[in-house]
Amino acid sequence: MTHRYLQARVGLRCDTRSVSAPLPRQLLQSNRRPSADSDRPAVLRKSTAQPRAALAETLAPVSLTQTQESVAVLKKTSLITAVKTPYREDGKFDLRAYDAHVQRQIENGVEGLIVGGTTGEGQLMSWDEHVMLIAHTVNTFGSQLQVIGNTGSNSTREALHATEQGFAVGMDAALQINPYYGKTSLDGLMAHFTAVLHEGPTIIYNVPSRTGQDVPDHIVQRLQHHPNWLGVKECTGNNRIQSYADQGIICWSGNDDEAHDGRHNHGAQGVISVTSNIIPGLFSQMMHKPNAELNSKLQELMAWLFCEPNPVPLNTAMAMCGLIKPVFRLPYVPLNREKREQGAKLLQQVQEHIPGCKDIQVLNDDDFKIVSKY
Repeated sequence: MTHRYLQARVGLRCDTRSVSAPLPRQLLQSNRRPSADSDRPAVLRKSTAQPRAALAETLAPVSLTQTQESVAVLKKTSLITAVKTPYREDGKFDLRAYDAHVQRQIENGVEGLIVGGTTGEGQLMSWDEHVMLIAHTVNTFGSQLQVIGNTGSNSTREALHATEQGFAVGMDAALQINPYYGKTSLDGLMAHFTAVLHEGPTIIYNVPSRTGQDVPDHIVQRLQHHPNWLGVKECTGNNRIQSYADQGIICWSGNDDEAHDGRHNHGAQGVISVTSNIIPGLFSQMMHKPNAELNSKLQELMAWLFCEPNPVPLNTAMAMCGLIKPVFRLPYVPLNREKREQGAKLLQQVQEHIPGCKDIQVLNDDDFKIVSKY
């Protein structure tokens, strides 16, 4: 596994070099604020005073023991949030809102994050933005939960490049989608996944409703023997999850409404959740202890959160709860007023379980800002 590109912040360019493993976590988790003249981590800031020997020591490989420990933790992680990316009025990242949101996730039992996934709108980010957000998340919260970067692409070259960068800035694992739109053959699918698995610990993401192509069982069965295989985020239902579980293949449900039963009745390890952005504590309860009554009560809210393509309802809900600014990057736009009114009633039923929410407002159409250039 090689990582040739290091990029811990947007605008930071490092010499092309070969690195044998991700940057050591202790170098990315300092609580010290950067100096006034730069917002770059001190260990990666350009400096003529830093000898090459010191830089080489900085980039020393993470030990096999550390990697194995991280993988072992990931394989036992039950609640992973596909975290929302908030925006400022100009459409750029609102890192203050992001940090507050992630901190509330941690305080309410979330064990891992997917950074820049579909929910986090990685598809609307430049790769510079994408890798910067992964680096920021590792640097700020990496000692408290697992950071999984969504660095997949329908281009194998892009997926490799982004995944190298993600591991170079310290992410624990990659989430890899199968090539979408320009679909490949099954042999090509196997070759694509094998290539990205070489980069580091990986969760494969199967969501045919978005990609237009299912990742068939025999591909997963072959891939599970790769040393960097972690498991699969499976969106085709609990019957398939049960089949994989019977074969010892780790699965996280990708369907919030099925996740409780998937976890407790069908062998899923847990869930990679959208709804846990709103009610992380309740989802944590359901992942760690069977609670059919709670699961039943939350079904209507979960259905509303998917009444339009994700992340449209979630973005709308978080704005209505005052957790983020009501800013959308096109092509996403907020739910219409009728659906917002429906959602407000459902959100009010669980308001005491929404961390950081002081009030729930329907909001007017002109309260939302939609940006096309950012």
